[in-house]
Amino acid sequence: MNLRETSRLYNAKSNFIASVSYFGNFALYFASLFLAIQYAATWYLLAPLLVIFAFSGVRLYVLQHDCGHLALFRTRVQNEWAGYGVSTFTLTPFKVMQYNHNMHHAHVGNLEERDSGEIHTMTVQEWQQANTWQRLYYRLYRNPFVLIPIGSLYTYFIRYRWPKNTRKVGVAGVLVHDVLFVAYFAGVAWLFGWTGFLVLAGGSALGGALGVFLVYLQHNFEDTYWDRKPDLNFEKATIQGSSCLDFGWVFDEAVANITKHDIHHFNPSIPSYSLRRCHREMRDAFRFRRIGFREALASFGLKLWDEEHQKLVPFP
Repeated sequence: MNLRETSRLYNAKSNFIASVSYFGNFALYFASLFLAIQYAATWYLLAPLLVIFAFSGVRLYVLQHDCGHLALFRTRVQNEWAGYGVSTFTLTPFKVMQYNHNMHHAHVGNLEERDSGEIHTMTVQEWQQANTWQRLYYRLYRNPFVLIPIGSLYTYFIRYRWPKNTRKVGVAGVLVHDVLFVAYFAGVAWLFGWTGFLVLAGGSALGGALGVFLVYLQHNFEDTYWDRKPDLNFEKATIQGSSCLDFGWVFDEAVANITKHDIHHFNPSIPSYSLRRCHREMRDAFRFRRIGFREALASFGLKLWDEEHQKLVPFP
C-alpha cells in the first residue's frame, strides 16, 4: 500500500480513549493549578507544579486542535462541543482557531500563501530587497528570546482576543469566549486572591511559551520544504515540510503526540492518541526523518528560506 492508504488504517476514533485523554487532562490541569496555588510560597514545589500545569495546558490545546480537525471523538457534534469546552482554558477561540488552522493545512509549504502559517519566514531574495527597518523588525521577530516569551504573551493574551479572520468566522463566538476568558481569571482571583491570579497567569504564560517553541519547530528546520505552484508537491510539503520531533515517548505523551507533525499534516484525520503508533509502525517503510533535541535547538539559528538551494539558512 502507498502512504495515503496505509495512514488511513489509523483513522479510527475511540470515544473511550478520547474521553480518558480529554477529562483526564482536565483533572491534571486543575489539580496542578490548585496545588501550585497552595504551595506558591515554596519554590521547589511551585516550580515543578507550574511545569506540569504548563504541559497540561499545551496538551489541552492539542486536544482542541484535534477537535478542530473532527479527529478526537467519533462525531462532529462531539468534537465541536469538546472544542468549545476546552477553549476558555487554552485562551483560544475554537471556531476561529479551527478556520485559521485549516487554512494553514491547505497552504502548507506554499511560498505564495505564507500568511496562513503560524511563523512567518522570509526568503533570501526578500531579505536582500528589504530596507533597514524591515530587516531590524524581522531580526527581532525571529530572535528566539523575543519570539518565544514575548510572542507567546502577545498571541495568547492579546492577539487571540480578536484573532485573524474573526469577522469572517463569527464575532459573537469570539466575544463570548473573551467574556469567559476574563471570568475565568477573575474567578481564580476571587477564590485565591492575587496569588491564584499570578500562578494562573504565570503558568499560562509558561504553557504559551512551550506552545510557541513547538509551533516554531513544526516547520522551521534546515531541510524543510517550500515551493511555488505549479511545482508545489503535497506529499513533500506535508512529510518533508513538517517535523517529527524525537524527544522521547514521555514528551510525546505530555504534548499529545503533536511532535509527530509530519504524518499529522499528511493525514489530519488520525487522532492524537494514534499518531505515535502510526509513526512507529510506518517509519521504516516510508523513511520518516526524525529531529533530535540538539538539532531542534540549532533550528532557531535558521532564519531565511533559500529558494536556490531549497533549505532554511541563517542570516547572511
